[in-house]
Amino acid sequence: MTGDGERSRLARIRGNLELRARILQFTRAFFTGQGFLEVETPVRVPAVAPEANIAPFESEGWFLLTSPELHMKRLMAAGYDRIFQVSRCFRKGERGQWHNPEFCLLEWYRAGAGYLEMVQDTEQLVAALAAGLGRDTSIEYQGRTINIETPWPRLAVREAFMLSAGWDPVARPDPSRFDEDLVMKVVPRFSATRPSVLLDYPADMASLARLKPGQPEVAERAEVFMGGLELANAYSELTDRAEQERRFREEMAAIQRLRGGPPGADAGEKIALQRFLEAVGHLPPCGGIALGMDRLAMLFAGAASIEDVMPFTADTA
Repeated sequence: MTGDGERSRLARIRGNLELRARILQFTRAFFTGQGFLEVETPVRVPAVAPEANIAPFESEGWFLLTSPELHMKRLMAAGYDRIFQVSRCFRKGERGQWHNPEFCLLEWYRAGAGYLEMVQDTEQLVAALAAGLGRDTSIEYQGRTINIETPWPRLAVREAFMLSAGWDPVARPDPSRFDEDLVMKVVPRFSATRPSVLLDYPADMASLARLKPGQPEVAERAEVFMGGLELANAYSELTDRAEQERRFREEMAAIQRLRGGPPGADAGEKIALQRFLEAVGHLPPCGGIALGMDRLAMLFAGAASIEDVMPFTADTA
């Protein structure tokens, strides 16, 4: 982009960037008002959680953060009960209308809560932001009015896929088909005028979430969608160290199949993951959630692309 073109674009999106700054200010006020402690954890780390569908950037033998989850859970294991963080995160290969390799992620954790309570927190946060920004109980996004009155509609994954894709991903797990059908068939059927909450994912699609009591075939994981955007991902956190270690081994095997080897299988990574696994055994029952702040800004700004709420993306940095 030429100098004139860049200046023109930055001038055009200034209102969106000012709105984004207000959203961040209101978000911090919301959580501190609820008794949460804002924390900061490392951005450059010796290990990231092994996840087959997330590729980290390497940094001199370490990694740039894909999520602050591991360190935030270590804080929870040390006795913190309500924490939140607004962090810069990095993931390879994520560039498109709704993605940038560097992005802003809000995460919070609460002792004594589960995935349903984290969804309720999200409802309250969005409602508080809307009120603070003068939006009442609706958001105008891409020509549609989204009614954000609570509670938001909930739908189990099994039911959603049977209705929209004609198969049961819990009874017949198929991660590749799941991802494709979620994007192409399930999400397009969600209401365009209401947020949607998808609950109870297949057990093998939530490596850091606990299994649902009485229904071990599903995990206590929820995702929030609004305006066609995946906005947030919530878990009832797994607190069983042996089970967490087993799931990590499974994810590492999947990474090896997909990418030819797990990320950073060196001594430093092993030590860091062992620190996390040791902490898992001391975690209280708790819930955690990650929410994409760039996408939240897109919704309130009515922006069609993530580049309209970021001054610089991977293409213009």
